[in-house]
Amino acid sequence: MTAAGDRWILVGRIVGLHGVSGEVKLESYTEPRTRIFRYQPWLLSTTTGNSEISGCRGREQGKGIVATLPEITDRDRAASLVGSEIKVRRSVLPEPKPGEYYWTDLEGLEVVTIDGVALGRISHLLATGANDVMVVRDGERERLLPFVLDDYVKTVDFEAGRVTVDWDPEF
Repeated sequence: MTAAGDRWILVGRIVGLHGVSGEVKLESYTEPRTRIFRYQPWLLSTTTGNSEISGCRGREQGKGIVATLPEITDRDRAASLVGSEIKVRRSVLPEPKPGEYYWTDLEGLEVVTIDGVALGRISHLLATGANDVMVVRDGERERLLPFVLDDYVKTVDFEAGRVTVDWDPEF
């Protein structure tokens, strides 16, 4: 098992081409979206393998982001990267502010009610617009719990590997 800081975290993907000199269009999951360039090296994950690169630069272009990748100088080579996921090591991301969490840090934590009833483990989280939702799995059962601090999520304890929630276990 790798240390938490050594995990690769998805921060974006290459979604298209820009021009003929090898620039690519990105979809960034960072806030603000151009912050993706601060976090390097990148691991580009494709269906054919992974490659680690540093020195990526970019800019906003209309509604998107355009990136220049080292050693990618022509459109054909850039085209082979479309669809690649962009990942960075968890350790290069800034520490979240109090009361804020990276989804990846929550994944795998046990979820228990305030009465100590185990509900399962966080499989992943979803963004719904209104609030984030934890997908909690226990065997075949899956629960969707709103990740709303104080209302439903009472504590997040990384040392214990547990999230305590105010939730009816029958729901």
